[in-house]
Amino acid sequence: MTQDLPQLTLKAVLLGIVLSIVLAAANAYLGLFAGMTVSASIPAAVISMGLLRLFRESNILENNIVQTAASAGESLAAGVIFTMPALVILDYWDVFDYWWVCAIAGVGGLLGVMFTVPLRRSLIVEQPLVFPEGTATAEVLRVGDDPSRGIRYLAIAALIGAGVKLAETGLQLWNGIVQTATFLGQQTIGYVGTNLSPALISVGYIVGLNIAVLIFLGGTVSWYVAIPIYSTFFIDGDPALAAKLAAGTPAVDLAFDIWSSKVRYLGVGAMLVGGIWALVSMRQSLVSGVRSGLAQYRDRATTPTDHRDHDTPMPFVLTGIAVFVIPMFFLYQNIVDSVSLGLIMTLVMVVAGFLFASVAAYMAGLVGSSNNPISGITIATILFASLLLLWLMGPTSVGPAAAIMIGGVVCCGAAIAGDNMQDLKAGNIVGATPWKQQVMQAVGVLSAVFFLAPILNLLLQAYGIGVPTAEHPEPLLAPQATLMASVALGVFGGGLPWTMVAIGAAIGIVIIVIDEILRARESSFRAPVLAVAVGIYLPLELSVPILAGGLIAHAVARLADNPDKVRTGSGMLFAAGLITGEALMGILLAIPIVVTGESDWLAAPAGWQPGSVAGLLTIAGIMLMLYRAGRSAA
Repeated sequence: MTQDLPQLTLKAVLLGIVLSIVLAAANAYLGLFAGMTVSASIPAAVISMGLLRLFRESNILENNIVQTAASAGESLAAGVIFTMPALVILDYWDVFDYWWVCAIAGVGGLLGVMFTVPLRRSLIVEQPLVFPEGTATAEVLRVGDDPSRGIRYLAIAALIGAGVKLAETGLQLWNGIVQTATFLGQQTIGYVGTNLSPALISVGYIVGLNIAVLIFLGGTVSWYVAIPIYSTFFIDGDPALAAKLAAGTPAVDLAFDIWSSKVRYLGVGAMLVGGIWALVSMRQSLVSGVRSGLAQYRDRATTPTDHRDHDTPMPFVLTGIAVFVIPMFFLYQNIVDSVSLGLIMTLVMVVAGFLFASVAAYMAGLVGSSNNPISGITIATILFASLLLLWLMGPTSVGPAAAIMIGGVVCCGAAIAGDNMQDLKAGNIVGATPWKQQVMQAVGVLSAVFFLAPILNLLLQAYGIGVPTAEHPEPLLAPQATLMASVALGVFGGGLPWTMVAIGAAIGIVIIVIDEILRARESSFRAPVLAVAVGIYLPLELSVPILAGGLIAHAVARLADNPDKVRTGSGMLFAAGLITGEALMGILLAIPIVVTGESDWLAAPAGWQPGSVAGLLTIAGIMLMLYRAGRSAA
């Protein structure tokens, strides 16, 4: 029986810590670059199985413990990069403050673990939620008698992803973006473009065609509807943009100016509606989950339970929440220099943290961690916190930063909560003990916490983040963090384009209605509003390769006798390897850039660059390899 198998062994704990740090670094780069992160549970499980086979004795529950800790690192990275770069973009920080990042990420992540303890039984045991990544991870663990094949796919793909990143960013053989735009008529802008990133194609493969189509649809709304309409009918009423048009600004640059200053706020409105809708739609499950967790603890003495139903005791959970909330109060109080405002900020953080961690946990069961509405949740939190602090403090320079720091804790908690439930679902299937997984989730959080600030500072110095500068004309976009900063600053500075936000909210409502109709018809194609919102606020050049990856996944799925083979097979591992290799090479290249101060220190001699055609052919070849890897599993 699984209860007799060792779980929290020394080798499993140490391997979980190492993988947590590595995957946190990879996901931090991917999120800053593409605005999206993906679940690392499956590749972590495969790597774990391969490494643990080097020992004389290992078992499925040790593998489960390793992937639990490892996936915590990548989830925490998502929470951090969605929010903390906003403090740099706002010029509140010049660099990422080490102890502040540790405090916000650590408290948020650990609260996310604790907030989901009372929800586990309701969402995993009592409700038939799918938890796609958790179910797929359990399947990988159960059939992993020979993980060597999976590790081979991961390793080969990682080398390919790293090689492409080296060619593009290091050797600078081609530009990572192929794009063009033109004026149709006098001032209507038409744009087309794509990014040449294996990681983005892999993201599309992992999330699947449904979500990939919705992300591209969101990009279509921005770049083929909103930007042409604005450039045609409204640009003359905007003095700054009209001046750029009159000065002969190239169509590509003007399109991005319109998107960054106006159109992307459609995504803010849509995400805000999406976050609120997620909370409303799961209100009954939230209440029943808390009741179930409390009832289980109350009846623990009279009702013997299986080891697979042993959660962390509720007194420990409540004590832990109190322990971590208290230092957060002092940190907030230090920002606003007011005890009463510090208390209010802490209260908002706790209430919003629990509610939205619960939303993230529930939505992970419906659509998976990779499609979780973390962005909408965080924007809703920051917008509410900004309006509340504006009312209490008035327009003040520290207001936007204070709102971001509330949102940072909530975002980290929500990211960890969704991931935690996926891991607990996998553990429930393979027969693990929940409290041991919850301990390892906390270990994974603490492992990543102390490395995220140095990684972010390395990327900041090497590539720049968010705002183009003379030193970094093409920075890592950090789309979510840029939006968080814009929302907080717009509330306090009065510059938020509320008309665009309102139109985006209306778009979100329309999408929700469409999704409800699809749900009532039991359609296999659904329209979660957050996926469309992500596409609205991403540059179109990022959405195109994501769509391509989704199309490859769909082509592979049509060949498979079992759709689960697409999610757990070699194609998925190949995609995960491409992401990991590209991300880690991006971090490695950042080190000499920071040391030398030269972004072209490794660039090929002039005249040796084959240009965009070589980049396009390389990406086409990688797409073919991804298809063949997926087809071999199908």
